[in-house]
Amino acid sequence: MASAWPECSGERREYTYEPPAKKRRTADRPGTGLLGDPTMIIYETLEEEARGLLKNLYEKLCKFLPEGNMWDGLKYLKDRLTTLKESSSLDPICIGLLGNTGTGKSSLLNAIIERQFFLPTSGYQACTSCMVQVSSGRGQNYEAKIHLLSEEEWREELKNLVEVVGNPDEKDSDVDEAGQKLRALYGKNAETRPYEELLRAKPLIPIPPSRCVVLKDEQAEKLCAKLDPYVRSQRDEEEPGPDAEKALERLWPLVKYVEVKIPKSDVIPEGVVFVDIPGTGDYNSKRDDMWKESIKKCSVIWVISDIKRILGEKGHEQLLAEGIKAYQGGMCRDLALVVTQSDNLNLGEYKRERKVKNKSIRNKHDAIIERNTTVKLEKGSQMKVKLQKNLESDLELLKNPDLVYTVSAEEYWEGKYLTKEETEIPKLRARVRTVYHKEKKKQLEGYMSEVHSAVLLAQNNFTKEAMDLYQQRELESFMEGKIEDLEKETEKCFAQLEQLLHRGLEEAKFCHAEVLPQLISRNTNRNSNQGFHRTLKALCQKNGVYMSPTFGYLDLNTALAQPIYDAINPVFAEIFRRDDPCLAQAAGTPSSQRASLRPCLDKFRTSVQAKIRDVRQTRAVTSDTWKIKFLIQETNIILSLLERKILQRKIDIYSSLVQSIQSHLRPHYEVAAQLKGPGSFQRMKKILQENIERETKDRMFDNEIEKMNKQLQDLKDKIKMQLQKAISMMFKVAPFHWEELTKELPDFNVEYRKINRLLELLKKM
Repeated sequence: MASAWPECSGERREYTYEPPAKKRRTADRPGTGLLGDPTMIIYETLEEEARGLLKNLYEKLCKFLPEGNMWDGLKYLKDRLTTLKESSSLDPICIGLLGNTGTGKSSLLNAIIERQFFLPTSGYQACTSCMVQVSSGRGQNYEAKIHLLSEEEWREELKNLVEVVGNPDEKDSDVDEAGQKLRALYGKNAETRPYEELLRAKPLIPIPPSRCVVLKDEQAEKLCAKLDPYVRSQRDEEEPGPDAEKALERLWPLVKYVEVKIPKSDVIPEGVVFVDIPGTGDYNSKRDDMWKESIKKCSVIWVISDIKRILGEKGHEQLLAEGIKAYQGGMCRDLALVVTQSDNLNLGEYKRERKVKNKSIRNKHDAIIERNTTVKLEKGSQMKVKLQKNLESDLELLKNPDLVYTVSAEEYWEGKYLTKEETEIPKLRARVRTVYHKEKKKQLEGYMSEVHSAVLLAQNNFTKEAMDLYQQRELESFMEGKIEDLEKETEKCFAQLEQLLHRGLEEAKFCHAEVLPQLISRNTNRNSNQGFHRTLKALCQKNGVYMSPTFGYLDLNTALAQPIYDAINPVFAEIFRRDDPCLAQAAGTPSSQRASLRPCLDKFRTSVQAKIRDVRQTRAVTSDTWKIKFLIQETNIILSLLERKILQRKIDIYSSLVQSIQSHLRPHYEVAAQLKGPGSFQRMKKILQENIERETKDRMFDNEIEKMNKQLQDLKDKIKMQLQKAISMMFKVAPFHWEELTKELPDFNVEYRKINRLLELLKKM
């Protein structure tokens, strides 16, 4: 392939993109993000060049590899090159849409992907609780993979469904939905049959052994029609006929989650996955577990609420709190409140109720724009206060001027009152693109740095001189000392949490008795618990966590742990911060006075690399240049990988408080969930209250604190052990030479200059 890059000779030239002489079709270019996006074209060309360089390096190296057993260092190099050849430069970037049913998530997604009638939207039929993932692929067709519950998972749901239809205390809507699910799979009057009988019964339609149904079509509308029956509840139909495809549509009660791919898109980057997180509770704990885990993995979270609810209800505040928690303890790096259906406005009512009287409103367009501006200011200010309370150190997010978006999917297509820009759909797309560009560049830099290190290692292994053994030992000893220093600094970071954890512990013990009553009173009439019976039962069935279609997101475990989180959140965020700590110091925020892990790692990097450079100055051997460069680049990679491990461990540590409480209360949830008949609501409530009190006396909260402290200690130890292991391997493969390997040693200078040039170009982007 003709290169789009200037050859890496001695002269330095500024980069200007020139397409290859023979263009490849965009659809054929691996990993292309947005069609026609200049930044993505450059990124993809850079990656192609790096992969081509890696291929040449591997082929050149193989010509000089000895037959039979290879020395460990050479085997390590070959394995590393093989891994780099096969690895992707970009992990998926998940954008989670968190909102209740009816808030317009599907309509919003359709507008963002520029497919008006693609995902079925909520109408008179209720959507199922399955999670839907939408991404763009390299194929030409639209495709949906419908994943079904396993046999074991369905047995759990079947038991719950039978219990619902047989309980006179359940709400009519819950009974109707449960009955529809049973009849869809087992036929007429299935809701009257006992659990054991249904368990033995054969479903009306065969279930695919793969537990997966694949749908494909060239047209979006046709795939939508095929997908629709699977992603929302269906009304009762007659017995399935001979049409096998129509018969499969009765599998909707078994749907666990759906993966949808659209063809390569000019608006959605390949690698971005939109996750429509269900807004209602579910009879199956596996589906519940899936969306809770999905939130943790999302790089971006959009809390979705329609304009009417955000003005008159507080349900979005619960979801926003969940989003902030995911930002604090998950992979999330960007958070926004997206207000949908902004065109839903009665002009006469708005004129009567509007607060601004000194400015006339000419038409509905002006009214929508004015209300949108007001919502942005009010909700943005409230959101910033919440973020500052929990994430005061994350200046990058707090400085974002667009924390709230007011969008209208309907107006995006109709354009009756708003222009496309005023619907803010393009603005949301631009935010996706910005996040994608940032992550793509970061991950591509990481990938190319590894290629760079591999080139240095290859050149180093084929030099004729070895590093002075004394200097190698001196370096190793110096690094070991710096690892010990880092361990002490890490311990100081984590020590900041000790007092705060105990303060939160005392507060949690003090107010635990009020948590459940407050949860109930906040969601019910003071004089009656009507409507909450089913919700409390579902809360028990789901081990304390339930997304209620009526009362919103409920989490008793988190509510009990909240005093501890309130105590540690700002400091926890500072310890594991991801932006530049120098920004906080320059701004003079309270967080700038706290210890953070990142400066500790940066200090380790700086001192170690300075020492490595000292070796070069004191030993003027040409071949050592490659070794020194390799050691410097390898320390960057080691620390980069370590930071990723720390982020993953942070997620586990932060969620351990809630998981510990849930583990202690699980037996009591199970007992309460079995209660039936008159007075069962009060009995469930009594069981929970009594056992929360008992577990508190039995040191439930104390055990949480001990567990978190132990995990922090384990993380400190793992940081030390991983550094020691990685640096030991680095010195094992770096100092040797291969003058006797072959008479004519390979030269990797061309590859070295080229990867250097590619990295320079990338950093300028």
